[in-house]
Amino acid sequence: MKIWKKPFATQRSRRWAFVLPLAAALLSGACLDEPEIDERWTLIELTEIRPQPGQTVPGDQAIDVTASGRITYRQIITGFLVAEVRYSDTVLPGSVALDPTRHTLAIAADIDNVLANSVTAGRATKPITGWDHLMQDVSLSFTAQVPAAMFPGGAGPAAGALYLVMYVGEGDEIRLQDGRDSLVVTPFRSVDYELLHTGFPLDVTPPGGGP
Repeated sequence: MKIWKKPFATQRSRRWAFVLPLAAALLSGACLDEPEIDERWTLIELTEIRPQPGQTVPGDQAIDVTASGRITYRQIITGFLVAEVRYSDTVLPGSVALDPTRHTLAIAADIDNVLANSVTAGRATKPITGWDHLMQDVSLSFTAQVPAAMFPGGAGPAAGALYLVMYVGEGDEIRLQDGRDSLVVTPFRSVDYELLHTGFPLDVTPPGGGP
């Protein structure tokens, strides 16, 4: 007489064959449900800005900037919020994809690129400290000057580009030779501090070209 025995090995194999795909599905679902980057990284938004994106500014006049921003913190950060017009002779608008209404890793990297390869043309700063879930509204205003190097011949075409950016950095106060105090701000790299900076290129018309 043959005695029937349960095929334990076969049952285990079938059991694992079911469990493994289930675990993979659960892990995949966790990844799909992960919050967007602007819900995980500290977010800097421009809520009101003048001049606005797409608005032309004359290259032979000062630029009056009024910037209202909002910081939504995802961690403890202490530093300076900066609204700034920066001039770059190497980073042109066609090489970056900046949009103040969107917040992505690619845009954050483009802002880092602009900040690392440009000089200031005017700015305003404010000391800030925040912690996870805090939302802080800040308003800044200043006057920027179009650098003469942007239009070396006194007219177009432009040799470089202007960007209006808002970012957070570390500030160091220094004493100038004439006795005045000055603030040097070093931008925080977005990936190092999980920050989503923002900004956009300014459309500058050549001197004498009108607004």
